[in-house]
Amino acid sequence: MIQIAGRLGEATRVIRETGPSGLYKRTVRRLYRSSGASGLEFGLLPGDIADSTQVRWLTPAQRPAPGAPIHVCWVTSPPAPGSGGHTTLFRMAEELVKAGHRCTIVFYDVFGGTFERHERALRIGWPWLHADAVELGDHLPPADAYVATSWETAHAIASRGDDAGRRLYFVQDFEPYFYGHGSQYVLAEDTYRFGFRTITVGRMLAEMLQKDFGVRAEVAEFGCDTDVYSFRNRGEREGVVFYARPEVARRGYEVGMLALEEFHRRHPEQPIHLFGGSPTGLRVPVVQHGRMTPAQLAALYNQCITGLALSFTNVSLVPIEMIACGAIPVVNDSAAARPGLTSHYARWSQPTPVALAAALSSIVEHADVAGHAAEAAASVAGASWSDAAATVRSVVEQEVYGGS
Repeated sequence: MIQIAGRLGEATRVIRETGPSGLYKRTVRRLYRSSGASGLEFGLLPGDIADSTQVRWLTPAQRPAPGAPIHVCWVTSPPAPGSGGHTTLFRMAEELVKAGHRCTIVFYDVFGGTFERHERALRIGWPWLHADAVELGDHLPPADAYVATSWETAHAIASRGDDAGRRLYFVQDFEPYFYGHGSQYVLAEDTYRFGFRTITVGRMLAEMLQKDFGVRAEVAEFGCDTDVYSFRNRGEREGVVFYARPEVARRGYEVGMLALEEFHRRHPEQPIHLFGGSPTGLRVPVVQHGRMTPAQLAALYNQCITGLALSFTNVSLVPIEMIACGAIPVVNDSAAARPGLTSHYARWSQPTPVALAAALSSIVEHADVAGHAAEAAASVAGASWSDAAATVRSVVEQEVYGGS
């Protein structure tokens, strides 16, 4: 009885201090920890874990004649609507298709989703992609080359070494940073020792892999889809926008929201827009947009003066897309990240709440907001992903055909 009374008293206190939602969250957290549900976060099946000291794979007995059509399998996690990472790799695949090659998207899903659901998401979200789709089984589909697109899929490809084909690795982030320094960190890190031909998006990753692992990576430079993200508002602007993803640590949600609270204190007249998720328990007034299509997002950027573009691994696509629409991004400063974002319209800031709020404030206080927006957008006019896609196509062809 004493224990029950104690728990009832604790529950009453929590409700009084944080409301019913606070009690609900604490209960869910306790159940999550006690049930072992955290194991669902591990993105690999035990049999798919490879070891860099043991990795071997077969290569085809003969190479295709240079210029002959080739078949490339892109092994990836199932795509989610609006995923920027999937959009980038699908652009690379479509470039190969346009060059006369065949591409297959191979879904690697350890969480039990159906192939039909994944393919439907692919066709609805990326209707311009002319690629086949299959799910990964015990063996890789016959192909000339297999491209890993994440650390989990690198393990899946490496552990199927009896399936002959060239191995490549399309790296968009330093994925060990997604985790605490434990099992997933070291398994993600080990993929850079597998010996796959590596292509990175941006120079930051290439420099990291060279320095820490001795991996020489080809660089596909960042691009921007300026057909979607383009400058349309030459008039008045107001407000700030933030990609709010509480569940994704590298997006800096907590620091970003603290910065927006301080910004609101300084500029209560400026609306704050959130997209990407639907956070709760906010202490400042916001406009929540949830998930947005690229076209909707471009329209929002065209309304806003500035935005927070936080990413604590590789530079994200958000800053350049904001700039293309005339919104000035505030980016967490990093010497390693600067080579990947060369626009001098990006405002680098120390990633502390007050420093970020001060940077946002200085932008909304600019003497000529409209002119500043137009100059920024003009600086990236004509940007595209064509150079990056051409680099990827060239590297894949070179790896399959041989030679230089």
